[in-house]
Amino acid sequence: MDIQNRIDYSAIVDRKPLKLPDDGRVIVWTIVNIEEWLPTEPLPRRILTPPGNSVHVPDIPNWCWFEYGMRIGIWRIMDVLAKYNVTPTVSMNATVVDTYKRVAEAARDANWEFMGHSYIQKPMYQLDDEAGDIQRTMDKLSEFCGYKTRGWMGPGLTQTEKTPELLVEAGYEYTADWILDDQPCPVNTAKGPLYSIPYTTELNDIPIMLLQNHRSNMLYERTMEHFETLYEEGKDNVRIMAVAVHPYIHGVPHRIGYFRRIYEELSQKPGVVFMTGAEILDWYLAQQ
Repeated sequence: MDIQNRIDYSAIVDRKPLKLPDDGRVIVWTIVNIEEWLPTEPLPRRILTPPGNSVHVPDIPNWCWFEYGMRIGIWRIMDVLAKYNVTPTVSMNATVVDTYKRVAEAARDANWEFMGHSYIQKPMYQLDDEAGDIQRTMDKLSEFCGYKTRGWMGPGLTQTEKTPELLVEAGYEYTADWILDDQPCPVNTAKGPLYSIPYTTELNDIPIMLLQNHRSNMLYERTMEHFETLYEEGKDNVRIMAVAVHPYIHGVPHRIGYFRRIYEELSQKPGVVFMTGAEILDWYLAQQ
């Protein structure tokens, strides 16, 4: 299916407004991305390049940079979200439940919503068996968390021409890969219903910190400025604001305080509701 036919064009000024109880204006969707980086393969991202900028295996310094997030950073993020009673969606490689069982169990015990993030951390177009990978992710995460996972996000938001149909066939109900709106919308597939829940590249610490190289406070500054616009618009038609972080980026000492300030301030704003991806989908479908 042609990419422009996947999601029908819709101008937000022409839509029936979405509503929340008690004059709610903005839904905040928090996504914590938890991955496994295989040290036996070239790593997905790097903070340090070797002399000559070559790619090599094993890449010890960059693997250690990621590993710090799983040993230390994730627990800081968990503490912040628990303090402000925010239940996030965890976007997780299925292999994490084996390799980092302690982390996966903590997320499950805190009732975080599990969202499929592929079986391994590799672009979807590089997989030998995309359908099998999607189904294995569904099966493994659902068995681990005790319920059928409903959402999906491809590594790096990647997908192929077949991905939406394969997601529906595996039982997924929503995807975070289509960042083109401030509200949910249907994704057209040949296999049945699938919905887009708006994820973010604007309030995401990968582009902000690793690609744009901003100072440690930038996720906080940008989130609050982004929020002010959505908050004003949301009084007439509810908006969704996603905030996406990774343990090895915002779980470090010089950034965790700014992450904490986001939730300290948002939790005090009237009309702000914190939801998981599945809760957003149910809220949206109830109004259709």
